[in-house]
Amino acid sequence: MSERDPVYELCDAFVLDFAKLSPVQATMCGIRGTFDGWDDYSVAGADRLHAMLQSYRDRIAGLAPTDDRWSRVARRVALEFLDDRILFFVSQDHLIDLNNIESTFQHIKMVFDLTDATTLEGATSVATRLETIEAPLAGYRSTLSAGLALGRGAAKRQVLAAIQQARVHAGTTSSLLDLPRSIGAALPAETALVQRIERGVAVAQAAYAAMGDWLERVYLPRAPERDPVGAERYARAARRFLGDDLDPKETYAWGWAEIARIDAAMRAVAEQIRPGSSLREVVESLRTDPSYSAGGLDAFLEQMRALQARALYELSKSHFDVPAPLHRLDVKLAPKGTALGAYYIPPSDGFSRAGTVYYVPGDDTSYPVFEEVTTAYHEGFPGHHLQCGLQVLFADRLTTLHRLLVCMSGYAEGWALYAESLMHELGYLDRPEYVLGMYLAKMLRACRVVMDIGLHLELAVPEGLPAEVLGPARPGEIWRYDLAKQFLEHHAFTRPDFAASEITRYLGWPGQAISYKLGERILLELREEVRGALGERFDLKAFHGAVLSTGSVGLAHLRDVVREELGVPAPS
Repeated sequence: MSERDPVYELCDAFVLDFAKLSPVQATMCGIRGTFDGWDDYSVAGADRLHAMLQSYRDRIAGLAPTDDRWSRVARRVALEFLDDRILFFVSQDHLIDLNNIESTFQHIKMVFDLTDATTLEGATSVATRLETIEAPLAGYRSTLSAGLALGRGAAKRQVLAAIQQARVHAGTTSSLLDLPRSIGAALPAETALVQRIERGVAVAQAAYAAMGDWLERVYLPRAPERDPVGAERYARAARRFLGDDLDPKETYAWGWAEIARIDAAMRAVAEQIRPGSSLREVVESLRTDPSYSAGGLDAFLEQMRALQARALYELSKSHFDVPAPLHRLDVKLAPKGTALGAYYIPPSDGFSRAGTVYYVPGDDTSYPVFEEVTTAYHEGFPGHHLQCGLQVLFADRLTTLHRLLVCMSGYAEGWALYAESLMHELGYLDRPEYVLGMYLAKMLRACRVVMDIGLHLELAVPEGLPAEVLGPARPGEIWRYDLAKQFLEHHAFTRPDFAASEITRYLGWPGQAISYKLGERILLELREEVRGALGERFDLKAFHGAVLSTGSVGLAHLRDVVREELGVPAPS
């Protein structure tokens, strides 16, 4: 690969231009530099971003063909990324970009959580953004209004979730109120700046109060009641997250088969833990028995850090090549007002911001561990932290666009779920309750497959399934919010508040929830394909290296690059 390869130069230029038009995304993606501006979230701003995307798409598509492997990867990744972002505007999905977990609404707040405010430059950018936050919110309101004028709006359920989040950001429990204290502790000499941030927090809280009022008074009455997005939009969304075409009927049936398989495995492990007890009784005992709890929040976080440290120490070199920067992994509490569930934020370019696992605590005073061990390996190492961290490091083969902007959910979440199974295979789930915790996590992801497809395509529950698989569902029943919530509580033993947050997420973020199990499915199928083709020459570490060497790619692309890397022909 030549340093002058034009696709790399074009991708470098694109990242610079993208950061100018989208400084919020630049901060969130960890692009080098300190940003204190806001995206223009108005319709005019969207048009400018759309035009820039199209310009780079045309230039990259017009490049002369190349035989260089990594150049071909770079071009395919760039074109798929640009095509997806262009389709977002062409389909006018930006006019209804409002949900409970991953939309412009969350990004405007999240940028404060992801800015390194321990430096003078970072703290100053926080102050500037706090002082000017009304501008992006106003532009965002104008775009949402444009959607309403065309008869398009986010569903009421998503609007209500956003209103609730706005009230948190404007209220006395807002994480915005923590900014002056934390920045003052990091920069004790900057008293004038801290005072400026205090005033900025007041500005931001007033802006969020106004945003919540506008959503409730203006947007909510015109928001549609219906949650399902329909087959066309769902197919578009699923391809965005999978990087592959979806056969919804086959996948729906496969999801039900996975629920049956995992349910049987859970019952077998529960019998090992407490012979003669029901699965529900075992799960409840693991959640309430103090002997299975970390005891307190600090102890819980410390135990999660210890899990990561042990895995990194023992698996580096033996199963993965882990560069030194990835040995730093933070574990923190998530900011208040975040949707329930642990999540991971990748390191910034240059690793000034470490990869971080965030935990969202509930209202409990005890912290059961049995479900969290597998989550630690999913969100941290060898899950997201290894996959995302390597992608940031692969500057010798991947374009800047690929390293910092591309995250294909099927690949990323598929790898993280695969990592859970791998840690079980390697003996790290060394207590039966940890194995049950893994199966509970997999049951959640299997339920997501049938619920996400079933909800958005309004499918019927199949006939002929046993009662333990159906749970609260009835053959022929059409999927709706209430059924999905009951189904998740029954099969994955989730708390009602978590189930409500999850189903709202699926309805507002179509296609993403299926990416975990479908990504894992492809990785397991690909591993067996490679094993069958190579026989005794199959090497698990080499397979993992081939998967991780690509950076985040679509699942169709992943099959191609792994086969090429390991010399395995595609099935005829």
